[in-house]
Amino acid sequence: MHRRLVFLTANLTLLAAIVLAAVSAPKHVSGVTPNSVALAQSLRAETGVQPGMSSYSHDIVPLVKKYCTGCHAGDHPPAGINLTAYGDTASVVRAASIWQKVADNVQSQHMPPVGSPQPTSDERSRIVDWIQSTVSQANCKIQDPGRVTLHRLNREEYNNTVDDLLGVTLRPADEFPSDDVGYGFDNIGDVLSISPLLLEKYLTAAEELAHAAIIAPESRGSVTHYAANDLHGSPSLATPSGDKVLYTNGELGVDFKFPEDGDYAIRGRVYGQQAGPDPARLGIRLDHADAKTFDVPQTEELPGVFTVRVHVTAGVHSVGLAFLNDYYKPTAPNPKDRDRNLVVDRLAIEGPLTMPSVLPLSERRLITVRPKSTADRDACARKILTPFATRAFRRPATPDEIARLVKCVDRAGSQGASFERAIQLAVEAVLVSPNFIFRVEVDPHPSDPTAKHPVNDYELASRLSYFLWSTMPDAELFRLAGTNRLHDPAVLHAQVTRMLKSPKAHALAANFAGQWLQLRKLSTFAPDPQRFPDFDDKMRQSMRTESEMYFENVVTEDRSVLEFLDSDYSYLNEPLARHYGISGVYGDDFRYVRLANHERGGVLTQASVLTVTSNPTRTSPVKRGRWVLEQILGAPPPPPPPGVPQLDDKQHGPLVGTLRERMVQHRKDPACANCHMRMDPIGFGLENYNAVGAWRTTDEGAPIDASGTLPDGATFNGPAQLKQYLMAHKTQFVHALTEKMMTYAVGRGLVPADKCYVDAIAKSVDQNGYRMSTLIAGVVDSPPFRERRGDKGMNQ
Repeated sequence: MHRRLVFLTANLTLLAAIVLAAVSAPKHVSGVTPNSVALAQSLRAETGVQPGMSSYSHDIVPLVKKYCTGCHAGDHPPAGINLTAYGDTASVVRAASIWQKVADNVQSQHMPPVGSPQPTSDERSRIVDWIQSTVSQANCKIQDPGRVTLHRLNREEYNNTVDDLLGVTLRPADEFPSDDVGYGFDNIGDVLSISPLLLEKYLTAAEELAHAAIIAPESRGSVTHYAANDLHGSPSLATPSGDKVLYTNGELGVDFKFPEDGDYAIRGRVYGQQAGPDPARLGIRLDHADAKTFDVPQTEELPGVFTVRVHVTAGVHSVGLAFLNDYYKPTAPNPKDRDRNLVVDRLAIEGPLTMPSVLPLSERRLITVRPKSTADRDACARKILTPFATRAFRRPATPDEIARLVKCVDRAGSQGASFERAIQLAVEAVLVSPNFIFRVEVDPHPSDPTAKHPVNDYELASRLSYFLWSTMPDAELFRLAGTNRLHDPAVLHAQVTRMLKSPKAHALAANFAGQWLQLRKLSTFAPDPQRFPDFDDKMRQSMRTESEMYFENVVTEDRSVLEFLDSDYSYLNEPLARHYGISGVYGDDFRYVRLANHERGGVLTQASVLTVTSNPTRTSPVKRGRWVLEQILGAPPPPPPPGVPQLDDKQHGPLVGTLRERMVQHRKDPACANCHMRMDPIGFGLENYNAVGAWRTTDEGAPIDASGTLPDGATFNGPAQLKQYLMAHKTQFVHALTEKMMTYAVGRGLVPADKCYVDAIAKSVDQNGYRMSTLIAGVVDSPPFRERRGDKGMNQ
């Protein structure tokens, strides 16, 4: 009963939160924002003429007509961009995001396409400089901090937060549906939606966490959980969500070692695929004998949890969930009446159920007082739940919120539950509250897109902790927020310095670098074992560890971000050093290693990056070139046009010769040439590394040709010279890295108004020795991180 009450309350509140998120989500259409329109109007009002009219009409329009409008005109222009529609500077400002794309493509020489008349270097610079200066002026005048959609905790944030909040390490979010990714990261508010399945997972996780944190007399002992995939036994079918379907009478279970004689609770979470006159029937079994049987009328929408208490002797016993009443009538007119099955979601074993002499730290930290009688139960509950809800909500809990939680405790107690069990239920209610699941930020004027304001200190504390730690604020941040001191720049900078020295700052490497460098793809990369027999899970983890430790070193030692491009050191253990052909490194522990030459150095030559940008059987110059353009230079090429075939991996396929020769043939297609001229040379510069990042000088017996010529005329040969080319474009790299970090920090995609802030941060990094601390401090100091604004209301 308590479970269903919590579920109903949570669902109604969550739905309200989701509606709020949908209503207040930022809206941008065709690159035109309300603020850019307002700016264009204000420019007219101030000057009485179109600003920059002579420059645009006399210098830029002729170049656009000469090189662009031959394609980008009419009703159906490429990419939907009709450049004849912009008659003055104000119209360009209104569509700042579109013109920023024009500048990016002209600067990268993606446009005009190969085969079309090409502007001179001076003409390119004139177009790009005018757009950049115009858009930059517009962005800086707008001073729009932006708006983050109501931000749900992603899986990593959820796991870290419940660990810090309760002191338990169950990692329940590992069983949640995967988080969607937007703008390269999985912490973007716009894409962090909630499905019915996730709602159910939240409820299950809340129950498991509350039971793990607090030992109630009704359910004493540790809890061991088994997902359906962990159970073995009778034949079964898997569901998309990972459950197992017993389609005939049978049993799924485990062999469990009971630590001591005593009473234990065995719980099964199941539901029925119903058919016939009776509901599905469950048997909870000990040593293959039914300890108790249950009717299971529940269906997939809300599975049932069934519990039996048994006395067990110490040692290994079989524990299982059995389907007892199979029904199959394939001739029934209604398909839903033809087949009855039992679906198993999980099994849990809890016990022994006698109270221990020493309670776990999580309970001692949470339950600081216990009532001596029924009369003081509410007062004790309030004393416990007020600080707990405040920490969980990441801001002071309101008296009304605490009153509702105390009422939950009071109702459970009136029905005979112990005080500990009643507190468990209140903890569950907190964990399914939108104030916990979402990082809520309140706007004084939510419907006014011009009403910007600083986030309050508690909201700033959350922004800071989830940026650097991927978890909730700690006691120090709460204390500073409570005294309204965190917004002070000196205090805020001191906290950033403190937090980056904390072990929790590893989250920045695991979650920011893990997605920026795409290290997470390592977990699913499966190279051909015949071609690469030395690649195994240990090597996979070593590759990722090197990159994470390297990133952490740049952060914690406040080194130059240019070391991401090149350096003379890395972090290696013996297996990875052997993979690199480096001697003198022994053991599985990672350590700082000086590099003898420029074959290695920087993230570009680390095996993790080289592996995730390869195919299972060979290298991929296209993937590697695209990775550099996207992650390092911030100039991603567009997706390939439809209908263009992929390069055949087999040499006897339509394209023949070495990989380089086959790619030259591939890009003879005009639809391919424009992008491949940018990607392929970069990728070929890394051809000395095989598909798992080992150095080589030949491929299939042919010498490696690692030379390349880029559209701007730059040439290089091999990874060392490629890194020199990237270092020569360090300003572009710093700008791209700033965009990535800003996106991750604020949890939203960047809009044209953010360009002014990104430019200012990147310039500061350039002027201060390229220090990582300058980059992080610049992001934290920026208006997008410290402020927000309202948005259009539902009826606007």
